[in-house]
Amino acid sequence: MTVSTTRVTMPDVQSRVDTRQIAIQKVGVRGVRYPVQVQIAGQPQHTVADWELTVALPPEEKGTHMSRFIALLEEYRQQALDLHDFCTMALQMLKLLDAQEGEMQAAFPVFINKAAPVSQVESLLDYELKWSVAAQADEAQPIKELCVSVVVPVTSLCPCSKEISDYGAHNQRSHLRVQLYIDPQQLQGFKLLSIIQGIEEQASCQLWGLLKRTDEKYVTEHAYDNPKFVEDLVRDVAVFLNARADVSAYRIEAENYESIHNHSAYAVVESGFGV
Repeated sequence: MTVSTTRVTMPDVQSRVDTRQIAIQKVGVRGVRYPVQVQIAGQPQHTVADWELTVALPPEEKGTHMSRFIALLEEYRQQALDLHDFCTMALQMLKLLDAQEGEMQAAFPVFINKAAPVSQVESLLDYELKWSVAAQADEAQPIKELCVSVVVPVTSLCPCSKEISDYGAHNQRSHLRVQLYIDPQQLQGFKLLSIIQGIEEQASCQLWGLLKRTDEKYVTEHAYDNPKFVEDLVRDVAVFLNARADVSAYRIEAENYESIHNHSAYAVVESGFGV
């Protein structure tokens, strides 16, 4: 039996010319679940991210090469990424897709080891992160925008409840959702762990995964001594972020999952976005 060695040329449909002359601002893949390693506090951590990768398509090009986005994820899968690596990956995406502009984002959970306040027993607490970058083929400014988003769970205790009640005060678990727009020139000094710790310190009390009775006493009393409205939470986090040179803009959301209502209390502070 003779096996044919003739090479078959496969048509590259995506590279054909499109005559409609309409540019596409974003085209690519989204909802891609793919494993990734990230650097958290200087240590590699395995996680799974929801990815979105897109590029701008010129009006004369019919389509982009979708498989190359997945090939990029596979290329970087074994590397523990920090934010600098994430930006490098976005620029590599532009080269692979022969694109002038593109955006990449990854949302994933990470775990941070925390010692309880009194017993010092250690446990993990989970946080939701999202990294987003907009890149462009411009040597003077290759990174157009870099954003880190984090959801920080905390405790808040109501000042009004404390003031008017003879016995205790109502408290609730709260989420601080913080979007940080980072100056790419300041990446060297950006430390995510210190950001998260600074945000936690603005709450009535932090959360821990594992508490002993001595820790529970501390948490209860510490929250009681530090009552915070939802307005206080966003303002205090803003004061903390205003002191950081590496953050060029931010959006802070606080949501208190009220223990005495069937609704949440909510507040937002933004800064640095211009008019």
